[in-house]
Amino acid sequence: MRKTEIRFGGSGGQGVVFAALVLGRAAVLDGKNVLQTQAYGAEARGSLTKSEVIISEDKIGFPAVRKSDILVTMSQEATNELLKDLRETGTLLVDSTSVREVPPTNAKVVRFPATETAKRTFGDGLYANMIMLGALLHTSRLVRAESVEEAISASTAKKYAETNLNAFREGLRPQPIQ
Repeated sequence: MRKTEIRFGGSGGQGVVFAALVLGRAAVLDGKNVLQTQAYGAEARGSLTKSEVIISEDKIGFPAVRKSDILVTMSQEATNELLKDLRETGTLLVDSTSVREVPPTNAKVVRFPATETAKRTFGDGLYANMIMLGALLHTSRLVRAESVEEAISASTAKKYAETNLNAFREGLRPQPIQ
């Protein structure tokens, strides 16, 4: 891997920005160069939110994702809106609980029921973002799992850290993909 461009998309309140921040911090812990940005819709909660991470072995020359290598989406709106900027050779990872229809694409599509798993396992869909981060790492091996765990612990309030760590680990485990 010389450079990988990742875009997370979802609805405000789903934690896509937090997932990107954790991934970026983990990449820094792994000694990579990282750039992380985010953008919100007019209203933060419920509107389209995206966050981008560029992970590179070399200097990062342009401060935005042009064509993502990996797109992680947690809402139908994000999938529909952001898919056009995914490379044809890229990977689309969708939360199949929220994304029922994937528009036609040549990219590899991985479906994972993150919100459903979060509700069933942790009693709250709030942890779907960490499950998706685990699924992303299971699919891509972009950074070390230990670095993600360290980043989660350093980025989360102590009372939520253990549940976030367990949600991340849940996403790492091989799951039946819908």
